[in-house]
Amino acid sequence: MSGGGDARRALRVDIDQSEPMPLRGRFECAAGELLALVGPSGAGKTSMLRVLAGLMRPQRGLIEVGGQLWCDSDQGVFLPPQRRHVGLVFQNYALMPHLSAADNVALAMLHLPAAERDAQARRWLDHVRLSGEQQQRRPGTLSGGQQQRVAVARALAREPKLLLLDEPFSAVDQMSRQGLYRLLAQLRSDLDIPILLVTHDLNEARLLADRLVVMDAGAVLQEGPPEHIHRAPRNARVADLVGMHNRFQGVWVGPSGRAGWGLLKWVTESGGEGEGEAMLLEVRDKGKIKPGQPVNWVVPGDGILLGADGSGQTLDARVSDARHLGEITLASLTLERNPQISLRITLAGPQRQRIANGDRLAVRLDSALVHVMPLHPRPPAVTT
Repeated sequence: MSGGGDARRALRVDIDQSEPMPLRGRFECAAGELLALVGPSGAGKTSMLRVLAGLMRPQRGLIEVGGQLWCDSDQGVFLPPQRRHVGLVFQNYALMPHLSAADNVALAMLHLPAAERDAQARRWLDHVRLSGEQQQRRPGTLSGGQQQRVAVARALAREPKLLLLDEPFSAVDQMSRQGLYRLLAQLRSDLDIPILLVTHDLNEARLLADRLVVMDAGAVLQEGPPEHIHRAPRNARVADLVGMHNRFQGVWVGPSGRAGWGLLKWVTESGGEGEGEAMLLEVRDKGKIKPGQPVNWVVPGDGILLGADGSGQTLDARVSDARHLGEITLASLTLERNPQISLRITLAGPQRQRIANGDRLAVRLDSALVHVMPLHPRPPAVTT
């Protein structure tokens, strides 16, 4: 968790239900921390937010914010949404079209006198950098990015104990999105509450979040800092969901003879094995996998280096596809020893200018960054 967050203001979640839809997981978010829920459509991300906001009551669950129980199925506690002090920001803004930006924000403070509502609305809109003229305009005359700033100001005007952002930037253009990223970074320095972001954009999650919660089919699969999940996904599904392109199959051979290291045989999806020692890798051995066990393994992009000089496994490859995109180049490399195997790398700087389709080159795998995951057999189907 991020340093400096008050543990008494942290969010604790433990949900387990099978109906009306499966939803299961446990995670925490400290005050001042931004936690991103990532996963494919239907993973349960928005449903999890609905449970946190009190819009859906879980079969079994515990939700605690700042030391206050919002939900505890064992004790029969379930606070309704109006008592949870949650700030919600949606993808579609959800603004009242007939009201000005200032009046939309003032709606979140009906418990205050009218004059104070108006003053607070202006203050929050100033805070999200909307001009006085823009504050008096109706949503239909504002850009998408400006409308989202109004939605953020309205959420913060509730003085929430928890801020929930549901795909808040996906409906705006890239330029507006960058401005909203900067706004969120600024707000995070001012707020001392947990912030949850639902996004399908992995780059956005890595850019903004302190930690990720990876979800699929209603279940939390893994939680942790983006760099940790990227380097050590819990299983092959997590690796796929966080966009790890270099995922392969193998067979664990066993200890290599060097303390802390083991041998991994690289095999293709069809079960074929490469020839010679080039396809036998020496990688980190955590002592948790039995010899002969089938495995999945991954290597991050920065674990694939150009050139034969240096430590690591050297492989001969051919560039099968090179795409130059602005300041980076995306390249696919086919191994000479086994054309069924392809590596994907991202290059920046002078290195990328020397890459073209059909080029032959040597690449090195940083063995220390190879992460091996045992394959767990699926349970047999239950027949009735």
